[in-house]
Amino acid sequence: MRYAPATGRPCRVVVLISGGGSNLAALLQACDEPGYGAQIVAVGADRESAGGLKLASDAGVPTFVDRVSEYPARDAWDQALTEHVAAYEPDLVISAGFLKLVGPEFLERFEGRYINTHNSLLPAFPGMNGPKEALEYGVKLTGATLFFVDAGMDTGPILAQVSVPVLPDDDVETLTERIKVAERAQLVECVGRLARDGWTLEGRRVTVP
Repeated sequence: MRYAPATGRPCRVVVLISGGGSNLAALLQACDEPGYGAQIVAVGADRESAGGLKLASDAGVPTFVDRVSEYPARDAWDQALTEHVAAYEPDLVISAGFLKLVGPEFLERFEGRYINTHNSLLPAFPGMNGPKEALEYGVKLTGATLFFVDAGMDTGPILAQVSVPVLPDDDVETLTERIKVAERAQLVECVGRLARDGWTLEGRRVTVP
């Protein structure tokens, strides 16, 4: 499946967040650079307390909130989130610290256009505790993975990976912070490439020209 870059306009991006929005802040800054190729057209969250919502508002970007508890069932939340994101006609949707698993309707609507970051070198250490599990296992190298989301837990096709060495005096906090720095840089670089050049997704193989 080939996703061509937008013609005559920036790539339209919707970012989903749950927290303070450090990755969002980096993306907003990158989008201000001439030639980056992407424009954040909306930021969505699953809670009103997400600090990144203010970052977006201060930058003049529309925001919306879809709380799971506001809907009678999870599939109703998934449908609402899908419709809210689709209303902004995105070329790409980015999970930037979004702590909710989307459902089948969302995945079908944005198949091959929804990316997420994870703080390990997948398929090693999926789930919520990647740095902690890397330390416990004793690996010497970990990192961050950018991938296209599918119905599994951190199982989608891998777009990019960046390595981070595990230092002898690392604890979970120090390792996590160094991974975040590498993860943020990778996200910004890759979103720009996707926006400018498009991408091809064939099975598990992702190609960016």
